[in-house]
Amino acid sequence: MKTLDEYRKAGEDIRGKLQLATYPVAITYIRTEAEIPKGSFRPSKGGKKLALCQAFTLSRKWGMQVAMTADDNFCTPSTASHRWVDISKEDLIESQVRQGWHKDKQSEERRIGGAWALMQSIGEDRIKEYCGFVSSPLKDAKLIPDTVLIFCDGVQLTHMIQALCYDYKQPVQSFFEGFGESCFKGGLVPFLLNSPQIVIPGMGDRSFAGIGDHELA
Repeated sequence: MKTLDEYRKAGEDIRGKLQLATYPVAITYIRTEAEIPKGSFRPSKGGKKLALCQAFTLSRKWGMQVAMTADDNFCTPSTASHRWVDISKEDLIESQVRQGWHKDKQSEERRIGGAWALMQSIGEDRIKEYCGFVSSPLKDAKLIPDTVLIFCDGVQLTHMIQALCYDYKQPVQSFFEGFGESCFKGGLVPFLLNSPQIVIPGMGDRSFAGIGDHELA
């Protein structure tokens, strides 16, 4: 287990060596709001809500420490995926059918059914232990991160994949759908599966979080 200082130094080293445009983001999942460090920004305290991907943008571009729970997040699919609210699979599917993101109800059932099965295979009880997360620049993290999310371009991503595959004990394997990528695959899936994921930012990422056309993670 690395110390917090080692993580912070890694945040500085990774950004410098890869010449990243923004800070690597530390994401720590919390069981209670009492774990939120003093001074963290919470949208709900100002009567507002953001999407989880917007929290990552505030951390990586503006250096902010942001706490997100169901009260702070307006994005129903990500709140449901994180199990921060007690919502049935059927209700989630219906909400997404109304949004019109995919072809029809059967398409949504296949998409959400796969994610639901993944969560159940990990153990829903474990997922439900958590009520939110805190994101911050890795170099300034106040909590040991569960996931580190790094936005980059294609060349920088290639270097990271090569580093992760150097001993070839755990080659990088990822699935793609262009939907809910940074909040789900950029934070939650690596934490739960303990494996790296490649993120192609989805429409929410680009619409709400201002992610650049060239950016991957």
